[in-house]
Amino acid sequence: MRRVGHKGADHIVPGNTLESFQAALDAGVDMIEFDVLSERPDGTGRLLLAHDYADLRARTAITLGDALEYLSGPRYAGIELDVDVKLPGYGAAVVGALRENHALGRSLVSSMYPTDLDVMRSEEPTLRVGWSVPRVKRDYANSALTAVPALAALAAFRRLLPARAAAALRSGRVDAIMAHWRLVTDRLARAVVDAGGELYVWTVDDPALVRRFADLGVAGIISNDPRLLAGVR
Repeated sequence: MRRVGHKGADHIVPGNTLESFQAALDAGVDMIEFDVLSERPDGTGRLLLAHDYADLRARTAITLGDALEYLSGPRYAGIELDVDVKLPGYGAAVVGALRENHALGRSLVSSMYPTDLDVMRSEEPTLRVGWSVPRVKRDYANSALTAVPALAALAAFRRLLPARAAAALRSGRVDAIMAHWRLVTDRLARAVVDAGGELYVWTVDDPALVRRFADLGVAGIISNDPRLLAGVR
């Protein structure tokens, strides 16, 4: 099981930064996840490490190229990368940056937009791609105003996901499923393994949930505090 630091180690040091990557490394991760956004909403401009445009406006973001150059250092040898492409429209440029920095072989590129994964796979047939579900901007189940409809929608999607995930994996369209922890069930875990894929769970910041998903045998657990994953296999 891969221990994956979300945005590096966002609960230790603010994420999508070099300092957060170092904190994740110190916590013993096997993989570092980070977000990539285009400078402008139309998909043009520089590729920057940010979760959304509010995040981008709030601070000075580093470029994808600078991040990949830093992560190519000897301290990060053997550390895999989960490159989360937040929006469609610039996936081909992300693949180009990974190729330029010799990072294709160590990267899993994830997105909530399967058609954009298709674009990236067409740019590089050997690229590992992961379908991130569900397609949301934030966890609506954590809000008192939206919790009831959000949980109902998640329950419906949870029933449908194992079959959809298996179909996407068996067709070769994707290699991995990146699922929000509320969607992960025994049935989904079995369906993904039977279809020859990998299941990653995001974002898990509770020790009891870490143990639960580790016992399911998932391929990776993504946490804002990777110290919770220390010693878990």
